[in-house]
Amino acid sequence: MSLFTRNPGYGRLLTASAVTNLGDGVSALAFPWLATLITRDPVLIALVAAAVRLPWLLFSIPAGVITDRGDRKQLILRSDWLRFALTLGVIGLILSVAEFPPPQEGVYIVALAGLAFALGSAEVLRDNAAQTLLPSIVGADDLEAANGRLWTVENVMGHFIGPPLAGVLIAIALPLPFVLDAVSFAVAAVLVAGISLKAREKRVLRSPKEEAQEAWLWMRAHPVILQLALMLGLLNGLSIMGMSLVVLFSQEILGLEAAAHGMLMTAAALGGVVGGIGGPRVIKALGQGRSLGLALALVPLPMFAIALTSSAYVVAAALFLESVAALLWNIVTVSYRQRVIPDDLLGRVNSLYRFFGWGGIPIGAMLGGVLVAVFEPSLGRELALRLPYWGAGLGMVCLMIYGWRKLRL
Repeated sequence: MSLFTRNPGYGRLLTASAVTNLGDGVSALAFPWLATLITRDPVLIALVAAAVRLPWLLFSIPAGVITDRGDRKQLILRSDWLRFALTLGVIGLILSVAEFPPPQEGVYIVALAGLAFALGSAEVLRDNAAQTLLPSIVGADDLEAANGRLWTVENVMGHFIGPPLAGVLIAIALPLPFVLDAVSFAVAAVLVAGISLKAREKRVLRSPKEEAQEAWLWMRAHPVILQLALMLGLLNGLSIMGMSLVVLFSQEILGLEAAAHGMLMTAAALGGVVGGIGGPRVIKALGQGRSLGLALALVPLPMFAIALTSSAYVVAAALFLESVAALLWNIVTVSYRQRVIPDDLLGRVNSLYRFFGWGGIPIGAMLGGVLVAVFEPSLGRELALRLPYWGAGLGMVCLMIYGWRKLRL
């Protein structure tokens, strides 16, 4: 029997993920591009990138408690409908701007960052619920294959198709990418609504503080999970230092327009496809530990490549390699967590894991913008834009050495 036959409901979840990730891929290019039309200030642009991820630092732990207490499918549905409404708000903001750049750029950037923060907050709850829902749909023996296909589809839609499509839509009319994003949330909600699930066993509810503390005590008792979470936080923080400003790098150093920048970002998607399809095979051949060691060896290389080049082709290759490494890391660590963490703790421990693992993203995004702003007067604009990539690469080398020596699954 196929993966889909053995696991009814997985096809709907996979299709919903494909649809919503197409919208996310479109908005992932459209959001920073919109920010650059409002301002060229690297700190303000980094603020928008940080706002999307700040909720992972603020709300991950409460989201885990909510996920384990509530109906996970309903949480996904409500989050997607909320994101639909918030994206309509972004469209309204664009239509309210009479000219670009607007006279009061700070006001519009704050409004854009506020909407990005609200969208990110809904995403925290939605993604945590979706990841904890998967083991209820897919058998334990199918988790690597299911996660691999899920991330392959997410990368194809979110990075391979979404960004170049966004470039085309921006060229037609600036609101169009966000219209597509809003529609994708609505379609995904309809698909998830049709998934049938067995009723979860009722458990005794305690105070949110006690339930969150239980997750922390479990993680403390399983140091490998805590170790992976902390390493992921550092990896994500270092990576986003440069990636939050890649739109400026693309415009000012590579000289790309929106459509060409979208095509550049498809290289990351292709790497995600290769990593999603090939990752399970690599893990089967090398084992979990060696596969993580390989991922850690690969991650610094794209940062150094971008820091040294002015070629769009080299940047494309670097983004490809970064996605391969990221998918290899994700397939190992997420499948490992889904097997090891008990179901009644899965939402809370996953959210705590993401608090550490994703909480570094807004910090890294702001740090990248501040680095450019601080060193631009002395180094010049181009060298300052390259500096976050140097810092990220060196930090990742340190993590690679640590992981090789200390990480044991």
